Amino acid sequence: MGYLAVWKILEEIIVEFRKKGMVIPQNVMSDLKSAKVLISLMDVGENDRETAAKIEQYLGSVEAYLINTAQKTFATERVDGWLKSLEEATYDTQETCSVEKEEKFIYGVPRDQKWIRIKPLENVPLEKLRQLAEETHLSSRVQNDGLLLVYGSAGNIQEFVKKISALTSK
Repeated sequence: MGYLAVWKILEEIIVEFRKKGMVIPQNVMSDLKSAKVLISLMDVGENDRETAAKIEQYLGSVEAYLINTAQKTFATERVDGWLKSLEEATYDTQETCSVEKEEKFIYGVPRDQKWIRIKPLENVPLEKLRQLAEETHLSSRVQNDGLLLVYGSAGNIQEFVKKISALTSK
């Protein structure tokens, strides 16, 4: 599980809030989006303690707001269920955080460059992804399985992920 599992639980809680007609503050939504971008970066290979600390800070901030607000609105059993799910996901994050990720070799990508594979979506088609990659000074190519391989410097990959995140969150 890990950080992504915590993020998904928080997202589910936000969905429940919205079903009740509750408004989520912009800073909470911004923290949730920032956490998602950083989680994506960790998947790309930017697996350092500073990134993990920022993810934990963002997720902790969102969790604190949601749980405090939920305790005023939802049944105690429901809030306890969310807390238990969050605790289990957080425990899994602490267990797996220290394990080094195995680097995969992708043919044709220079060793000094980072890479990410992306599945085109309806609202972000392949051509749009290629255009974004070019705008952020990254190389790209379509693989046999239909995924787009984008590679280049870590900073450019980070900028690319932020742009995609902004497009998909609209």
